[in-house]
Amino acid sequence: MSLWLDFLGTEIRYVDTPTYGRIRIAEAGRGNKETILFQHGLNGHLEAYAKNLIALSQQFHVIAFDYVGHGLSDKKLDDYNPVIFAEQLRELMDALKIDAAHLSGESLGGWVSGTFAAKYPARVKRLMLNTAGGIPVVSAKGKQDMANFMALNKANVDAVPNRDTVLARMKWLMHPNNHQLLAEEIVDLRLKIYLAPDTRRVAPKINAVIRRHDDFLIPLESLRCETLFLWTLDNPIHDLEAARAAAAKVPGSVLYVMQGDAAHWPQYEAPAEFNEVATSFFSTGKLPPASKG
Repeated sequence: MSLWLDFLGTEIRYVDTPTYGRIRIAEAGRGNKETILFQHGLNGHLEAYAKNLIALSQQFHVIAFDYVGHGLSDKKLDDYNPVIFAEQLRELMDALKIDAAHLSGESLGGWVSGTFAAKYPARVKRLMLNTAGGIPVVSAKGKQDMANFMALNKANVDAVPNRDTVLARMKWLMHPNNHQLLAEEIVDLRLKIYLAPDTRRVAPKINAVIRRHDDFLIPLESLRCETLFLWTLDNPIHDLEAARAAAAKVPGSVLYVMQGDAAHWPQYEAPAEFNEVATSFFSTGKLPPASKG
């Protein structure tokens, strides 16, 4: 299915922020009472949520956006880290006149969401940490996965990206059984973004945060909102062992392990399951009755 068909019914537009410039957003369900803000991963863009916005807009006001330095948002900074992205989120919420919202972020997006929730607890209703970064890497496999990830990123930063290097990077996101989801359109979209001169200029600055991962860990013990760790059996770097250890530090948190095949992009790899869990959690704070956490 084309991304355009996935997004049919959303509004793609730009929002001006004082510090971070023009931010691209995809929005649906405007007028619904509660808002969910979806946040993508490192080097990603809002198309990571192509299969979720319309489904969840039946009940929620939903927004996905590109971080500054990413996708088609402005690329005006010289430093990038989760604290800066959390401040961008604050300015975006202010610009959209959203006092408080539910947050759902994958990878870097979860890292930023957790950072934001600890700093601005009054602005967060419920928090979904979806295969999030920013938690301690606890296993030898996780540390090796981190090294592999850095090498894949290096191929798209230190050298000129090409379709093969981008495809390899995107295969890393997904369970091997889901590689057929990497259609030409989504790979070529990411390649076009990566090849843009502004992206090439800021990419080394963005990727530098990987080496500083442990300097910006989410203060898990400070999280006070209802929190769901949504994980997979095959998530790289921050494996299930890391998720269990992190969840144990967040009072009252729940860990849900996806039943469908998924690795680092469950919202795209198994969207029906993800959307069901997200709807239930953001509506009630609970998992669907038939689910097994």
